[in-house]
Amino acid sequence: MHDANLDAIASLINTPPMSVKIRTATIHTTQLKTRMPFKYGIATMTEVPMLFTKLEIETNGKKTSGISSDLLPPKWFTKVPNESIENEISEMLKVIRNAISIAVDSEAENAFKLWKLIYERQDIWAKKQSIPPLLAHFGTSLVERAIIEATCRLHDQSFHKALLSGSLGFSTDSIHSELNKTPFNDLLPQKPLPKISARHTVGLGDLLTKEQILENEKINDTLPQSLDECIQYYKLKQFKIKINGNIDSDLERLISIANVITRETANNFAFSLDGNEQFKSISKFRDYWTEINKEKSLNKFFKNLLFIEQPLHRDIALMNSLKDEFNEWPERPPIIIDESDGELESLPNALSIGYSGTSHKNCKGIFKGIANACLLESNRQAGMATMMSGEDLCNVGPIAVIQDLAVMATLGIESVERNGHHYMAGLSQFPKKTQTQVINTHPELYIEGKMGWPTLKIANGEINLESVNEQPLGVGFALDLSVFEKVQIQE
Repeated sequence: MHDANLDAIASLINTPPMSVKIRTATIHTTQLKTRMPFKYGIATMTEVPMLFTKLEIETNGKKTSGISSDLLPPKWFTKVPNESIENEISEMLKVIRNAISIAVDSEAENAFKLWKLIYERQDIWAKKQSIPPLLAHFGTSLVERAIIEATCRLHDQSFHKALLSGSLGFSTDSIHSELNKTPFNDLLPQKPLPKISARHTVGLGDLLTKEQILENEKINDTLPQSLDECIQYYKLKQFKIKINGNIDSDLERLISIANVITRETANNFAFSLDGNEQFKSISKFRDYWTEINKEKSLNKFFKNLLFIEQPLHRDIALMNSLKDEFNEWPERPPIIIDESDGELESLPNALSIGYSGTSHKNCKGIFKGIANACLLESNRQAGMATMMSGEDLCNVGPIAVIQDLAVMATLGIESVERNGHHYMAGLSQFPKKTQTQVINTHPELYIEGKMGWPTLKIANGEINLESVNEQPLGVGFALDLSVFEKVQIQE
């Protein structure tokens, strides 16, 4: 008698193990200019390179490709005041080149294990080179994103479906071992968000009212410029306000910002504060916060505060000695890390000190971000007040912002900082073919403006993600990289 069970067992025995291998890689760049200066922390961005990476991947004999992209922003991955912009860009290219060199010919069982292999090798190299992990794994993240997109394309799945179905091979407990008893599917939304709220950045140099715009500073691209114009144009309800740590200048500006936001939103708003590492101790930040809160005109405004992002300099932000100081300040506002979230163990360390959570940015790693979201949700289910915010790195199309939104939707982050559309003039700096691809694939995400080029569509303060949620890591079109400058992987 024929035994079907024996056939099934034989089939399993004879099935070759899954193999994901990176065959080839390329790097391309283009130079972008901002529509207005973007002042954050110790930097002011007026122009910035955008980089694209493309990987050719073979999975059990089937070939596919994936693309990732990001700006190379000054004074973020490292914050050295006297370092030249040229040197910082060179360092960013160095870590990207190394991650790609490690990636080519690397092979593993699935996308997640391939990422982990590359991550570990990049980590070893970076430590030998004395390169900080936040910068080192910027390179890893670009490779990671391309691997994920290629895998999603191979399986013809959206990012959310590829993650929850197991196609990516993701494992939470290999990053956070304390989660070994809970399936990650139980800690993530079962459906991606159909839309998110755009949390609008108010940069340190941004004008607040249209009356402040000098005639020779007016931008004639039909997009809003001042804060009040942006609120009116996009119907914004959520904001991210940059502070510089100087009590006098910050207080004056916060009062002005509060007046504009309160007036233009009819008092229907929420906001976060970004400290951009301006404080060298928790005591100095506590003193600052105490003084700010003495201003009675801001009392009502501060009731709408969501959290404060990275007030402490990364050099001291995760020191164990801070634990006592956090405990001595029980009435503190929710504080999260951002720039300090450079390693896999950064978030657990931050939570043990007293922070409320962390931010997600694709440049810090998608798989790490997923694991962090799971850890925060696990702690939340255990009764802790935790949070994960979505923050921006001036992401713009045609790739970076879409991939970013795909991950935010999957993680269920409802309030996401968006500033790329504000500081860049839509897709005006990209070829017409690229513009057409984007708007045809994502007609609810982008809209063709009066100047003839697409710009991010924000309606009633929200961004529609339905088309993003349907495509492999959001994108859904094959970008032609030949129109951009090719960069050699080996220096």
